[in-house]
Amino acid sequence: MKTGSLLIITLIISSCIFAQKKKNPADNIIGKWLSQQKTGVIEIYKRGAKFYGKLVWMKDSIDSKTKKPLQDTKNPDPNLRNRPLRGLEILVSAQYVGNYNYKEGKIYDPEGGDFYSCKLKLSEDGNTLYLRGYLGISLIGRTETWSRIKELPK
Repeated sequence: MKTGSLLIITLIISSCIFAQKKKNPADNIIGKWLSQQKTGVIEIYKRGAKFYGKLVWMKDSIDSKTKKPLQDTKNPDPNLRNRPLRGLEILVSAQYVGNYNYKEGKIYDPEGGDFYSCKLKLSEDGNTLYLRGYLGISLIGRTETWSRIKELPK
């Protein structure tokens, strides 16, 4: 009797541990993504229930004139123009809505200093991310295709 009870308790505990380790499908977007132009890597991470992305690598991260890291010189806020581009959070508040889709996010374009609404779609294999940046409605915008990478380029 004791052995049977012990076995049942062990099974219950191990099934609870297994259930806790089950990955949330929304988290499949987390990782490092190489931009379509292959000039930047954005690391997507989760904060609360939303997803954010930080520019962690740039092909050309040093200003050829000043020999200093490139800065956010196009930002409309003069107080933010001296911050380095590398490490800049460019994807903000994307929310998982199911079926590999994320919406209600914002994407920052450091080349123009503008924020755009964005939605994202992750491929079923999890290695391609389609990001649509737009103004107003998604018909007026641009789609980029990012590729998952494991390591930063050299």
